[in-house]
Amino acid sequence: MSDIGTMAEKVGALLKARGETIAVAESSAGGLISATLLAVPGASAYFKGGGTVYTSNAKRILIDIPTTDMEANRAATQGHALDLARAVRARLDADWGIGETGAAGPIGNRYGDPAGHSALGVSGPKELAIVTATGRQDRYENMLAFTAAALELLELCLQD
Repeated sequence: MSDIGTMAEKVGALLKARGETIAVAESSAGGLISATLLAVPGASAYFKGGGTVYTSNAKRILIDIPTTDMEANRAATQGHALDLARAVRARLDADWGIGETGAAGPIGNRYGDPAGHSALGVSGPKELAIVTATGRQDRYENMLAFTAAALELLELCLQD
């Protein structure tokens, strides 16, 4: 796995060069995506804010995700990840939003997704969503993997 600090430096530099901002709504990554982006010196130039939206109430209160979106796309799906990314982007008036939702482990979620499953979405001038599956039960290792996947997806969007 790539070093997430190096990855964050790269996307931070791309955001700065473009004069654009990012906001993050993450669940099973537990705040690690935001923390990694904020660990880069000068992050205030591009980081608008974020939230660990671990529950439906947190999603409604912190990022004002519409109930219709939560009913349309269950957690841990690409559709829900994009809904999170769109909602946090709008709520914080950012150019880009990252949404992450999944099951860090050591067991799967109530929907039947195994530990190590995460759906990630990026919303901005371009939108992309992916599902990543580590096949591992280690919670911390999965959180690192979800963060790396989110940063890779953001970088892909920024390079186009």
